[in-house]
Amino acid sequence: MTNAINRANPHRVNAQIGINQLKRRDFLKAGLVFGAGAAGLAAGYAAVPDAFARAVYAAKREGMTNDNVLVMIQLAGGNDGLRTVVPLADPSLHDLRPKLSGPMVSQALPLNSQFGLNHNLGAVKGLWDKGKVAIVQGVGYPNPTFSHFESIRVWETGDPTRRQVDGWLGKTLATAYDSNGHPLTGCACGATDVPGALRDLQATMTVIQNQKTFGFSGGSEVEAAVGALYKGTPGIYGALFDTAIATATETMATLRTSAASYQPLADYSDKVQLVYSSKNQLAAALQLAAELIVTGTGVKLLHVTLGGFDTHYTELNRHDDLMGYLDSAVGAFYQDLSAHGMADKVLIATWSEFGRRPKENASGGTDHGAAAPLLLIGDPVKGGLYGEAPSLTSLDATGNLKYAVDFRSVYQEILSGHLGADSSKILGASFDSVPFLKAPVSSSV
Repeated sequence: MTNAINRANPHRVNAQIGINQLKRRDFLKAGLVFGAGAAGLAAGYAAVPDAFARAVYAAKREGMTNDNVLVMIQLAGGNDGLRTVVPLADPSLHDLRPKLSGPMVSQALPLNSQFGLNHNLGAVKGLWDKGKVAIVQGVGYPNPTFSHFESIRVWETGDPTRRQVDGWLGKTLATAYDSNGHPLTGCACGATDVPGALRDLQATMTVIQNQKTFGFSGGSEVEAAVGALYKGTPGIYGALFDTAIATATETMATLRTSAASYQPLADYSDKVQLVYSSKNQLAAALQLAAELIVTGTGVKLLHVTLGGFDTHYTELNRHDDLMGYLDSAVGAFYQDLSAHGMADKVLIATWSEFGRRPKENASGGTDHGAAAPLLLIGDPVKGGLYGEAPSLTSLDATGNLKYAVDFRSVYQEILSGHLGADSSKILGASFDSVPFLKAPVSSSV
């Protein structure tokens, strides 16, 4: 998104009205940055895009009528699908992975005679046993790219041609929700920048790295000074700035109220020993997500990230540790939601830019691949295996697993079946159905 402050050209405005006590660079240094691509407010910030300009004029639009919530968990780096959902009875696995296959098969948690979960996914397996986990196998897209950047863009925009710029969740915010003046409708937890999936010029969302330090860096003095500067700005930009500051301030107040009224009913922990740091505190991010959900902030679309999955070498311990971390955080999150009576409204979904190659490399790891499974977790799910597991003997021309399910089919079910959004409008087309929801809602927009 473009930056609302840049478009206003505050230097010129300052010259026109004689405000020289504060300049843009002064509060940029203090950590205050508006705009979806900004890295501001130091430890946490409100991302306030150009949508406020039309919020000054536009009346509140009718949005979603259901109160379902989506939580997307990005497994950044390229998660190894064969070590997440393990083929138990295919002898080709040992031929492809002589170092990695032994323990991953022998220790797997069986789902049936053919497949098992990574042995560190015990909490997820417990939810599977209760019918609360759906696994869509063989998910990918045509002509895959093996570039992290390019493939992330594909998944974030829902466009394998890489022509789109706006994120699929950003489009959902813009077309199906009244996010203007309600920036907690879409939220990235534990992040310092807006995920591409949530970006859209017409959407408003919030990014919170650390709730305790969420606010204007520099405290109340900076907040008051910036507010005074904006109130002294005439005309359309004054209205724009006043709306932006008011919304940011209200968001901070909402978060303070939310924190005061929330009591976690599960044990979240980021005290994990990883071979390499994930650079993300997944448990803290999901605890914040739970807080926003159970305290009635109006949040609908949440995004969190767990990094570290680019396992080119020493994959055995690295991937197992990440699976254990994911399992602990997701298990606590579900338990917390359930104890607060909110689990029936929340769908958890994993995604990763690609899987790994079926053949291990000489460094005890795997390189960038293609198709991989996605996990969908929660009470709205109709548990089971969906899609088709890729063949280990019929690989594509690059030696990678062939996809069977277009990832947009999964998005379509999430959008139309869980959120009640117009998936064809957001994705630009219709795709094969993957019916992993127990009671799909009807589209309301």
